[in-house]
Amino acid sequence: MRSEIYSDCRIKGKRFSVFMVVLFLWLFALASPAAAITIEGVNQGEDVFAYVNRIKGKFDQSFYQQVMGAANAFKEGDATLKVAADNETTRVYARMLLANTKVGDIHEHPLFVDGLQKIIWQTTNKVQYDKVKGMTLGELKIFLLTRSEEEIKGIMYGLDSDVIACIPKLMSNAELIALGQKVFNPLPGSKMGAKGYLSARIQPNSPTDNSDDIRWQVFNAFSFATGDLLLGNNPVDSSVESVHSVESTLSDIIKVFGLEKIMPWCVLSHIDVQAEVEKKYPGSTALWFQSLAGCDQANATFGLTNEKMMEYARSRKGKRYGLYFETGQGADFTNGAGNGFDMVVHESRKYGFARALKQELEKVQPEGAWLHLNDVAGFIGPEVFTSREQLVRCCLEDIAMGKLHGLTLGLDICSTLHMTVSLDDLEWCQDQIVPANPAYLMALPTRNDPMLSYLTTSFQDHVRLREKFGLKVNDAMWDFYKRIKVIDADGKFTKHAGDPVWVYYQYCLAKGDKRSQKEIYAEGQQKVKEVVGRGVDLALGYGDKVSQIEPELDKRIHDLYDDAKVSLWAEFTPEFVKTIPNAVEIKTQSHDREEYIANPASGEKLSADSVATLEKLRSSWKGKTPDVQVVISDGLNAKAIMDKGHLEPYLKALTKDLKAAGLTVSDKNLVVVSGRVRAGYEIGNVLFAKADAGKNTAIVNVIGERPGSGHHNFSVYIASPKAKLWQDKKVDHDIVRVISGISDTALRPEKAAAETLRLIKMINAR
Repeated sequence: MRSEIYSDCRIKGKRFSVFMVVLFLWLFALASPAAAITIEGVNQGEDVFAYVNRIKGKFDQSFYQQVMGAANAFKEGDATLKVAADNETTRVYARMLLANTKVGDIHEHPLFVDGLQKIIWQTTNKVQYDKVKGMTLGELKIFLLTRSEEEIKGIMYGLDSDVIACIPKLMSNAELIALGQKVFNPLPGSKMGAKGYLSARIQPNSPTDNSDDIRWQVFNAFSFATGDLLLGNNPVDSSVESVHSVESTLSDIIKVFGLEKIMPWCVLSHIDVQAEVEKKYPGSTALWFQSLAGCDQANATFGLTNEKMMEYARSRKGKRYGLYFETGQGADFTNGAGNGFDMVVHESRKYGFARALKQELEKVQPEGAWLHLNDVAGFIGPEVFTSREQLVRCCLEDIAMGKLHGLTLGLDICSTLHMTVSLDDLEWCQDQIVPANPAYLMALPTRNDPMLSYLTTSFQDHVRLREKFGLKVNDAMWDFYKRIKVIDADGKFTKHAGDPVWVYYQYCLAKGDKRSQKEIYAEGQQKVKEVVGRGVDLALGYGDKVSQIEPELDKRIHDLYDDAKVSLWAEFTPEFVKTIPNAVEIKTQSHDREEYIANPASGEKLSADSVATLEKLRSSWKGKTPDVQVVISDGLNAKAIMDKGHLEPYLKALTKDLKAAGLTVSDKNLVVVSGRVRAGYEIGNVLFAKADAGKNTAIVNVIGERPGSGHHNFSVYIASPKAKLWQDKKVDHDIVRVISGISDTALRPEKAAAETLRLIKMINAR
């Protein structure tokens, strides 16, 4: 069995054990100044508020946030937020204080107050709250572990999100699993989220939004009798027309197989785009998606307000399929909205927001519309947490909190390639987490997503987990799998298991295709070759080993994983920088690649020398500010920029297209070492500080994507606001457009250049 901890990477020509990277991350978290809190000398029976008042002489909100955070199991993100316990003794003391604290006191003293907190208060059941407000949290924990599901549901809607966040702080992994095995919130009219069931969201992503890539991954999933919750694609291009095209690909499969009342489809673009698609093409969308954060400030980076989301919930009146959300611990503070409180509370507040939206949805859909939530644990990176044990802990915490909010909660048990959770570790993680009964997991042909470049759950993992834990697929969908003869009358896999061409044959028959099976199979086998040839792997069953990946494919996936580890540590070479026309090197506050990986914030801020360099460049313009400044950043994969046929054709086409459109371009190309996306915004803040406030001024940030897909893709982040926004330092992700998946084997650089111009013109026209 492979383990990342024993693998080797090359850094600056030296062998560097990944164990040393793990050690560095750990030491960095421990050494980070003021990153931890110490609690000593707790009095018998003392609660959180008595302790805070005694130590500070009065109530201190910041110290209160720290004491509450100290009760958490350790994660690197809480250390960054400066709310982590400094050692296990402090953690024990924090939990003692918390166990003595009353539910009502936590309810009345939230960790943070904003518009979202007020919504959470308003949507907490007052009658049920009165039943529990006098309980201590220690008593509430015992209640949850010893009482029946019916009794728990008789009080859990009276718990606000801060109170619910206290529960995992007081529970061990085993206790969180026990709680997960007691509370279930199935989707209306289905068994998804019910006891004894494990559902799947098929995630048919394509590096180019290619309809065949998407379609054949769905056929592949069906061949493993996997997929009953959702066909949910993450698009590369979030324009209305492209999203509509993908929606049409997914809906066609659902409609041809007659599954409209069983399973919806969804394209995970911004909810505003989905609404626009539905308005322009009525009936083309089904379930609507949006990422959610745990405070108003973080939601603003997603372009959301509380009222906008409430209105979207109300707009689903008469729709069987309602809303779908994704969340994840750490998303708030990595978007600059940590607000001094811990990741578990942030995550719980997201569930409180989802619960409020569910209540709003139920007002317009009294029979119950589908609303579910996917916790994308592990997607951000080592700034949130690093180890497989922490991934398991995060998932178990979130399952418990989601269930206590009354939500149907699924998981993306996942890891990025710059974390220390390997391909093989994921199987161990799955086995620790599934006993807590999440409603569903992601489902891909392999554990490696071909577009998002991260690791998650494969089709064959689903087969293995269902067999190991005695779990089932939603009954209506299981009947469909019998109908297409992947499953026999006894519930066993047939000889067609793992054969997507067989599913394609059934699809053609359902469409009334009169060709012979031989003709359809020949076409299908050619399509499989084309899809795989584009770098989108399909899992093909072999023999009776339905739950095991084919050895050659397994080797390819591990080779991609190994390539990603090398790519992650790659740096721009001096020879490459010399090939960039008029290159000006800019450095961030990351001293080296190690710090850049361990401390992402250091890659978002510019060094003092670089600020001076930019000011000198700005002065050289002599008041004639160009419309566009190109920035070239290594990101998480310098190889994506350095590979032949990547940057050079993009820059050449972009310069030509911009000039043809009458836009002026800076004659300097800024090359950022250890640069993240927000470093581009910092550059804009400096360069456009003295521009005409009403002039649109654009930063086009070319940046290496997360490695792992094998494509070595890069992205382009486009910000083109009025200069006043740069001057007020208000440019962030919420007003930025992105083109991703660019390489010579995915979205061609020349096409990406044309799309860059289109987006700049669209932004400037507003």
